Amino acid sequence: MGADHPIVDFFADLRFSRRTQDRIPDGLQLPDMATAYACQDALVDRLIAHHGGTRTGYKVACTNAMAQHMLNVDAPVYGCLTSSITHPSPARLKASDFTLIGIEAEFAFEMGTDVPASDVPYTAETMVTYIGAAFPAIEIVDHRLGDWSRYDALSLIADNAIHGAWITGTPYAAWRELELGTHEVEVRINGELKAAGQGKAALGHPLNVLAWLANELPKQGKALKQGDRITTGVCTDRVPLAQPGDTVQADFSVMGVVDIAVE
Repeated sequence: MGADHPIVDFFADLRFSRRTQDRIPDGLQLPDMATAYACQDALVDRLIAHHGGTRTGYKVACTNAMAQHMLNVDAPVYGCLTSSITHPSPARLKASDFTLIGIEAEFAFEMGTDVPASDVPYTAETMVTYIGAAFPAIEIVDHRLGDWSRYDALSLIADNAIHGAWITGTPYAAWRELELGTHEVEVRINGELKAAGQGKAALGHPLNVLAWLANELPKQGKALKQGDRITTGVCTDRVPLAQPGDTVQADFSVMGVVDIAVE
């Protein structure tokens, strides 16, 4: 059902051609969330066929009130991470690969074990045992419409939650000793402070995001598996945009710094 929906062709064409369009054309509305996620899977299949790579985990979007307001949604959604657009820090990105380069500083995790099906919803506390690693990251959000507000929840899902790229920092072994909810993060572009915030911007705590995802994936016939990597949503007060020639740093204090140079 999702693979045949014309919105898959629409978003695939915009991504491959790097064209922009003011809005989603009439007639491409999606009926429900199941169809939207089926369209996402079909789009990711096309992206992997075009760029190579594999699925490596999930990004969770709209975990922050600011992001929900920008994108006209009232709850989180998830997208798929792929290896072809994941880069270790320090990373060099070509501006020509993106329509826009939105900088989202995010706490990220890698699952140490599978997360089994459960009749009891997962919580931040019960997710800890399944985590293998925690690390700082920057997600690049990139969309091809005239404005963030041209999306709704279903079209956002279908466009793989406007995921553009992911830059990963070094795992921080002592993350369990930190209070991630109040852990501060700063984003600087060319040395100038552009955004700041704390982990609590993401659903009150980054581990709340992980629990949300563990509870949400089974609704679409999926589950978190060992080795899956998850980025939990922007934790700063705004999403600054980078331009060609910029250098970007997301500073997570003792957890480390994630660096990008935009060529």
